[in-house]
Amino acid sequence: MFPSTMLVQKLSGVTLLLLLCQHACFLSACDDAKQSVTCEGDSASLSCGSGFINVLCANYGRTDGETCSAGKPPGQLSNVHCSSETSLQTTATRCNGRESCSVPAVNSVFNDPCFGTYKYLDVAYECLQSKQHITCEGFRGDITCEEGVISVHYANYGRRNLATCPHELATTAHCYSNRTDRMRSRCNGKKSCHVLASNSEFSDPCVGVYKYLEVTLLRMSLSMIRIRR
Repeated sequence: MFPSTMLVQKLSGVTLLLLLCQHACFLSACDDAKQSVTCEGDSASLSCGSGFINVLCANYGRTDGETCSAGKPPGQLSNVHCSSETSLQTTATRCNGRESCSVPAVNSVFNDPCFGTYKYLDVAYECLQSKQHITCEGFRGDITCEEGVISVHYANYGRRNLATCPHELATTAHCYSNRTDRMRSRCNGKKSCHVLASNSEFSDPCVGVYKYLEVTLLRMSLSMIRIRR
C-alpha cells in the first residue's frame, strides 16, 4: 500500500472518529441541556436566564442532509462527514462564563472544514450556577473563600464587550485570551488567590486595547472577592 493511500485512510479514520465523538456527545447531553442550531452565514445566540454558559459540544460542519437544507442544491448537502476540529474550543472561548453570547457561523471564525458544503453550527450547552468577577487591567484581584476552596470554571484576559471596565482604549469587543488553565493552576483548591490583571502576568492578546481579567467561579466555592489597586 502506498504511503499516500495510508495517509488518506488514516485521516479519514480520524475524521470519522471525530464525527462519532461529536454525535455521541450530542446524544448523551443532559436532558436539561440547551441546543442551538445556526445555518452558515447567521449568528448563533446562546443565553442563560440564570447562571453562566458552559458549552458541552459544538460542531461547525454538516452531519446530516436535512438540517439547514432549504433551497440548497443536493451537491451542497451530500457531504455529511464534515466537522471543524476547532468548533468546541472556538465556541467555548467566546461563550463560556457569560450569561449570553453571539457566535457567527462562518468560515472566517471556524475555517472551512469542507469546501463547497453548506454548513451549520450545532451547539449543546448548559447553564451553570456560578459567579463571575472582573478585575480591570492594572488592578489586583484577591479571591478568598471563607468556606470551601476556590474552583475556577473559566477565565479570559482580554475584552469581550465594551461596557465592562470602560476606558478610552476599550476599542474592541473581540479580544480573546483563554487563561482558564493558568487561573486553575494558581487558584484551584486554595482558600485564597491573588492575581494582577496585567500584560506582564498574562501577556498581551490585543496591543493597545484596555483589557480586564474575567473569571467565572463555581458559586458554591466562592464567598468573597475583593479588588484593590
